[in-house]
Order: sequence, then C-alpha cells, then structure tokens
Amino acid sequence: MRAPHVAFAAVLVLATLPQQPDCPPGQWARSIPNEAFGFGERLEFDVKYRFITAGQAYFQIAPQPVYRHGRPCYEIRFEVRSLPVLDWLYRVRDLYRTVVDVAGIFPYEFEQRIREGNYRRDFSAVLDHANCRARTNEGEFPIPRYVQDIVSAFYYVRTLPLSRMPKDTVLQLQNFYGTKTYELGVRVHGKQIVTVAAGTFRCVVVEPLVVEGGLFRSEGRILIWLSDDDRKIPVKVATKVLIGTIDAELTGYSGLRGPLLAKLR
Repeated sequence: MRAPHVAFAAVLVLATLPQQPDCPPGQWARSIPNEAFGFGERLEFDVKYRFITAGQAYFQIAPQPVYRHGRPCYEIRFEVRSLPVLDWLYRVRDLYRTVVDVAGIFPYEFEQRIREGNYRRDFSAVLDHANCRARTNEGEFPIPRYVQDIVSAFYYVRTLPLSRMPKDTVLQLQNFYGTKTYELGVRVHGKQIVTVAAGTFRCVVVEPLVVEGGLFRSEGRILIWLSDDDRKIPVKVATKVLIGTIDAELTGYSGLRGPLLAKLR
C-alpha cells in the first residue's frame, strides 16, 4: 500500500497545456513568457495525514543554470520524505529531477527515484524535442513536441494566466511518463482565501480531473490552491486516497522571482 502523504508528489505535478501532435522540421525552439519563477526558488511543505504531520516536501530550482544543446536550463529537484520518527512505520525517500529549457519551459531530462516502504521504482528519460522522441530506461517512444514530464509540467502551468480564466474552464493537458503520453483535464474553480503556516493568501483553485487508467489515480477529488498573483506558487493541496485524506501546506519559501502580492498576512 502506498503511503497517503506521498500522494503529494503526484498531486503537485499534474499540468501542462495541449502540445502540438506533429513534429514539423526546421526551427523547433520556442519562447514562453515567465514571471512566475527563476533560479534559486525554494518551496517547502508539510504533508499531513488527518491531523498528523507525516512528511515534508520541497521544490528547489538550482541557483545557477545548466546547459543543454547550448541553451540555459533550470535544474529542478522535487523531494518527498517521511519524518524520521515515522520511518519505522513507512519510510519514504522520493526524488524527482528535471532539466527545463529557460526560454521554452520544456524538459530535456527527467529522473525519478521512488523509495516507499518496500516499493522501488527508478525511471529516467531524455526528451528530444527536435525529433519528437523520448529515450528512456524502458525503450524509445514518440512524443509530442514540447511535451512535459511530471515535474516540469507544474512549472509550465505556473506561467499561465490562471487568474483571468473563467470559472469552470477546463484545460486539456498532456505529459510523458513511462512508455506513453497521458492526457488529463484540469478545471479552474475560482478563487478563495487560504491560511497555512506560511501565511494567508488569495488563491486560484484548480482540480485535476483524475480518470481511470490515467497517469494519476485517487479515490476522490484533488484540489490545488495556487497564489493569485504572478508567482502562482502552490499554497495548499488536498486529496482523498484509499486510507484517508491528505493535505500538503506551504510552510516556507525563498528565492522568489518577485513579490508575493497574493499574501495578505
């Protein structure tokens, strides 16, 4: 059985807009406006099962660029860990890493290392957007150009104008994992004010529409609160899993690209 708190790793990395399905020759690099994040950003969370803090998680963008194909890239890590005091019950050490083009916000590399109790999974992929191919430890597969991985997708969606989207807008999304490209809808629900350890924030609420056979599965709704400003950092995540409900709440942040205007106090 998978631990409830580590569903946070799946919840925060669900989104990207539809990608073009073909692979035309010629110039392939793109440019995406981005005021949401930059080098050195760090986001920290407590992951709670009912009223118990069961684990911690963080997103970290390295302070300096790395280069792929002569282009500057963000090196991003996402980690989820159970608290040491609970390791005897269910030890979790999950690590995700992605290398994302700074201008185009698409990934060149993705690595996943899952350690959850007795469960182990390692996965890696190199994404060739010029030729629309993914080379993984499981083989080589076709991909749409600019397809995301399950971490880069989270950063890409933060560049989108979510605050201006009408209530009940549904985005049709894609990302690559394993051997295929998955599709997923995400509904924009509207705005709420949320208080967590890091403060009180105006938020935009979105809901991944989890479907049978999709990349992520849940027993109930998944709701994500993103700050209602240019940063669009995740403030809270709530989801129902097989053995209860989990919440992930923002506890700290640093290295933001600009002011967090959605923070009320």
